[in-house]
Amino acid sequence: MPDGSEEPKKGRKFDQVLDGARKVFLCDGFDGASVDDIAKAAGVSKATLYSYFPDKRFLFMQVAKAECCKQAERAIETIDMDAPVQDVLYQAAREIGDFITSDFGMRIFRVCVGEGGRFPELGRQFYESGPLLVRDRLVTYFDKAIAKGDLIISDRELAADQFNELCRADLFPRMIFNMADSFSADEKQRVAKGAVDVFMARYGASK
Repeated sequence: MPDGSEEPKKGRKFDQVLDGARKVFLCDGFDGASVDDIAKAAGVSKATLYSYFPDKRFLFMQVAKAECCKQAERAIETIDMDAPVQDVLYQAAREIGDFITSDFGMRIFRVCVGEGGRFPELGRQFYESGPLLVRDRLVTYFDKAIAKGDLIISDRELAADQFNELCRADLFPRMIFNMADSFSADEKQRVAKGAVDVFMARYGASK
């Protein structure tokens, strides 16, 4: 049984299976998703599905990894890295907030936490394709901002983790404790702006 760290076999219908699985996991969650339903949604046979993904957990992690990477790449493409540092950080904060409060983001987190005791590799793989990826992208940007004299940071990894947590303030606790399952644009804007204000007060070169 794959541990989630190995790469799946690629083929002509790989993306088709991945897209079908994404739709079913979003609709039914991990436990409720059946291989039959995933194969039907993907328009492939179960034999074809199993040729790419030997079990449902491995398929789920590949869906989660692909989605997290897609979100990260989309953020990189949409954010103007040459804009003033406050603008770049605000856009990044909004991207983080939008993802963690998205239906898919919520489901990924809840599944990984719920299944983490039985299948610890799920949590590890989610961390590597989600939070760790965000940290790496932020550190890369911090290097550029430090070189330009916009930020003063000695521990870039810690600063990236701090910024990530600031972007989740209020929203994430209400989400995980089922106090809310959707958030308005104003709520997310408030948190993103607050995250940038606090971060710049600590690390901004002109603080």
